[in-house]
Amino acid sequence: MSETVLALTGITKVYNRGLPSEVNVLRGVDLSVKRGEVVALVAPSGAGKSTLLHIAGLLDTPDGGEVAIAGARMTGLSDRRRTETRRSDVGFIYQFHHLLPEFTALENIVLPQLANGSSRQAAEARARDLLGRVGVAERADHRPAALSGGEQQRVAFCRALANAPKLLLADEPTGNLDPATSDRVFETLMDLVRSTGLSALIATHNLDLAARMDRTVHLDAGRIAMTP
Repeated sequence: MSETVLALTGITKVYNRGLPSEVNVLRGVDLSVKRGEVVALVAPSGAGKSTLLHIAGLLDTPDGGEVAIAGARMTGLSDRRRTETRRSDVGFIYQFHHLLPEFTALENIVLPQLANGSSRQAAEARARDLLGRVGVAERADHRPAALSGGEQQRVAFCRALANAPKLLLADEPTGNLDPATSDRVFETLMDLVRSTGLSALIATHNLDLAARMDRTVHLDAGRIAMTP
């Protein structure tokens, strides 16, 4: 049986608990992602997909339920251990690249590796390798402002994979790009994920992109439903 890299069991999340404006965003979400599997998460705006991704990536805590990453339960971990797990085992990609503007493309990929204990030499070698894989090696010494939108997002992909995580979480990773660029950049992402054997949970509104992943799940009314 394939290893389960992400397991969410009975996840609940309530905002404004106890107030008249209380909102039950997640109502017992069960979801798993196997090793090497790419899962599309499709949800209408405001359905809680970003909240779910933040909980899966240990950026937020659920009000109920259990998160497990690579077989390890995350409940009760100290903030330090959660940070260590997030840094080493989870990669994040957002709709907006969030690259550090004062650093070059290369440096944006090197920095998370240094924070994770890599040497400068090893970090730069990996950064250059990743940039080469996504076709922007020649842009390594350029700052984000000198890169196109598609190039910036490719660098963000590399940064997310810098520490060789087990799990990639992406929230509308091509949503800020025009359709033609979105398609090319998404293909780059899929090639990168497949070549590294990553598990990925990718939120998208684009049903054409979702159809290119291994399976699709829908988040609606706080619960998960599989696509028929």
